[in-house]
Amino acid sequence: MTSWLAQIWSLIRFNLKTLPARKGSAFSAIIGIAGVVAVLIGVLSIARGFEAAMTGTGSPDTALILRSGSDSELTSALTRDETRIVADAPGIATEEGVILASPELFVIVNLPKRSTGTDANVPMRGVEKPAFLVRPELEIVEGRMFQWGRNEVIVGRAASLQFSGLELGNQLTFGQNEWEVVGLFEAEGGLTESEIWADAAVVQPAYRRGSTYQIVVAKLASPGVFQEFKDTLTADPRVNVKVERETDYYANQSRLLTRLIAVLGTLISVLMAIAAVFGALNTMYTAVASRAREIGTLKALGFSESPVVISIIIESLLLALIGGVLGAVAAWVAFDGFQTSTLNWQSFSQVAFAFRVTPDLLVQGIVYAALIGMIGGLFPAIRAARMPISVALRES
Repeated sequence: MTSWLAQIWSLIRFNLKTLPARKGSAFSAIIGIAGVVAVLIGVLSIARGFEAAMTGTGSPDTALILRSGSDSELTSALTRDETRIVADAPGIATEEGVILASPELFVIVNLPKRSTGTDANVPMRGVEKPAFLVRPELEIVEGRMFQWGRNEVIVGRAASLQFSGLELGNQLTFGQNEWEVVGLFEAEGGLTESEIWADAAVVQPAYRRGSTYQIVVAKLASPGVFQEFKDTLTADPRVNVKVERETDYYANQSRLLTRLIAVLGTLISVLMAIAAVFGALNTMYTAVASRAREIGTLKALGFSESPVVISIIIESLLLALIGGVLGAVAAWVAFDGFQTSTLNWQSFSQVAFAFRVTPDLLVQGIVYAALIGMIGGLFPAIRAARMPISVALRES
């Protein structure tokens, strides 16, 4: 056993010492694998960022109440009376005598994207005072809060980075009204940062919505009272509503797009990986061909076939791991935190988010590179091991 391990170690050292003679093909294989890993991690980081922006918004003790049959705020409508009935339901938390139920109006406004200049659907939310108690994470970081009853808006940090015209002090025109941007807010990186907020009482007449709302956001006394709260409202004949946990609602909204991105990203990476495998095969076949006489000599001296196979696979694996690490580092430098936006197909509005290159994605990319190296080294290794000594010694 010791002799067998010693043979493997000797062959690995021998292979690595001859690498400078094959630096061109080895470098090509490393760069090819690094590209595959960088693309894989980069694409999957889009899905991770979008998912984080959506699910990071939710809280298990927050319930969303929409019109029954609606799958998003855009298709929902609630009257003022219905929002009051919802606010009177048992289980909603209170703070300083205020019931933490926030009726909100959701409309879409057109603004040009900074990156392309093309118009994009940007979500604008009309809110009442309880909205800031229901979402305590929201914080004004620049400027000030809008004044109630005035055509003023506050803008999420992510929205201000993605769409033109949302700088402090700017005048905007939408809904046949002029609006002034008076503040920027952050909300711990959640979906809310993609939105524009204004007084619901001002937004309603601007968009001819009468006294209707799209949704009620309710902070519950605890996550455990959700079912009682839901049963009470769905059994109440005065309202026709659908009740969901906030976490479930945003998870459902993000599922379709994240799966699509993940599938497309994996498909692209698999196609690139096939090319990378051929690159690795070429490198290792070249290595075997250039050392055929040495391999034949070693076998004539008593080296068995299995150490030859293992040593060549390990060499290929090392090259692939170098490429994998380089690709992972490149993906992290290039993509992590990169701000962009995409269309949420459920609400037909833009969601601003940042790419997220997470540790598990880095590990996934390096494992992927290792698989490419294993496959790329396996067949040349088998060829070298099966090559008759007499044939190997005649190789030039």
